[in-house]
Amino acid sequence: MAKSKAKTKDPGSGWRGRLTRTLAGGLRERAQLLELLREATKRGLLDADAMAMVEGALTMAELQARDVMVARPGMVCIRRDDPLSRILPAVIDSGHSRFPVVDGDRDDVVGILLAKDLLRAAGSAAAKGPAAEKFDMREFLRPVVFVPEAKRLDVLLKEFRGTRNHMAIVIDEYGGVAGLVTIEDVIEQIIGEIDDEFDVEDDQNIRGDGEQQFIVRGATRISEFNEHFGTAFKDAEFDTVAGLVMQQLGRVPRRGESVVIGAFDFRVLRTDRRRIDSLRVTPVRAAPPAS
Repeated sequence: MAKSKAKTKDPGSGWRGRLTRTLAGGLRERAQLLELLREATKRGLLDADAMAMVEGALTMAELQARDVMVARPGMVCIRRDDPLSRILPAVIDSGHSRFPVVDGDRDDVVGILLAKDLLRAAGSAAAKGPAAEKFDMREFLRPVVFVPEAKRLDVLLKEFRGTRNHMAIVIDEYGGVAGLVTIEDVIEQIIGEIDDEFDVEDDQNIRGDGEQQFIVRGATRISEFNEHFGTAFKDAEFDTVAGLVMQQLGRVPRRGESVVIGAFDFRVLRTDRRRIDSLRVTPVRAAPPAS
């Protein structure tokens, strides 16, 4: 009796074969590569976190500086002629490490001030006592880099690495300042959000941030917000605080933008092109908010 021959699977018929053929023949579009990599992830051959980073790296070419920048209203700027006694509180309150320095208005950025340089200056001024009044900002200014709103993120990251700059000022088509972008903003498009002082703990949607300020997750439900603040915002059209803010503005806001709704100022801390991640909420008046 003849033995039946076992069927052998064609090694070129699986996803590996398709990947090999696709790469050998040249990719016609990025979607082909992503489809194959997603299949590899489903099979456990590629870690989900690694896949997320690959997708982030591939989509960077589709993003521009305007998509991730801190909008002009959200920029924390230092005036060049301000005394040290005025600069230090602004730096401490913001918690940032780099600050645009302006001469006049925000369209006239003359340099970048690093908090570590300011700390050294403050220490020297404290040691000299009255000499603190002789603080000269010009001694600590770093060169400022300007980039257009349409600057691709992959190109910007390469330039950041090559020049060792960590911040650039984004300008619009008329030469005015539209916002600022940091190397962290760009890297987050690849590896995801980097925790900082604006992040809310996983089990906490509303967190105090000083005496009269709160960090609120965008996904916080209106009912939870109302209970916490004693407000009466309606949730018939939207369920979350992010929805409330976007409904008021009519669009997804950029980071740094703010809007007053009822008795509260809502300033966007983190966002992308699709959603609001977190906001800083500050009471602005004693009157009850409009529902």
